[in-house]
Amino acid sequence: QLVISDDFMKYWHEVLPRRYGIVDEFNHNYVVKTAPKNFLRTLEIGAGNGEHLKYEKLSKEQRGNYVAVDIRENMVAQLRSQFPEVRAIVGDCQTHMSFEDGYFDRILAIHVLEHLPNLPAAVKEMHRLCDKNRGVLSIVIPCEGSLAYSIARKISAQRIFEARYKQSYRWLIEREHINLPHEIFEELSLCFSLTSSIYFPIPLKMEFCNLCIGATFKPKRISG
Repeated sequence: QLVISDDFMKYWHEVLPRRYGIVDEFNHNYVVKTAPKNFLRTLEIGAGNGEHLKYEKLSKEQRGNYVAVDIRENMVAQLRSQFPEVRAIVGDCQTHMSFEDGYFDRILAIHVLEHLPNLPAAVKEMHRLCDKNRGVLSIVIPCEGSLAYSIARKISAQRIFEARYKQSYRWLIEREHINLPHEIFEELSLCFSLTSSIYFPIPLKMEFCNLCIGATFKPKRISG
């Protein structure tokens, strides 16, 4: 299952932009549009194969200060080969990372937080790393459990997975998507303040008819 999981995640990152470009464009364009002005240091957790970097319009200095972290070695290897100018790291955002407090003025999590078994630890680490004066956290998460998302999955990822591996998709998705939107927002609210959000594809703040949510946060100043 671990081998299949790693293989499918890599394959899905290649298939999604080709077959379902409208969704992929929302995922990546949202965090580009919500970037703070004159940012320098970016941390992208769960960066995968670096698909998001194709949407960024970064200066040479910004690219040199872009840190991309993913837990899967096969994904990081592909990212390094495609984007050698950024710093790609095999690592776990649920553990302490070797950067000083407030090091990043921009943190990105595109379809990542729903996967994390220790979401509280990841949120605390992102808060530690985010600049408290001008830092921004931008996320995109799926409307997991919604009617629209469940239908879309059946005709996309589930269909592709079951055709490729000749087995049920259920074990994979039940292990991967373990945090629901309200759980993610509740956990983030302990360390971050929500500044804006948008639902896709229907701009109504209702999950049942939507596929994804983009949201932007500012870090709270927490004493102690």
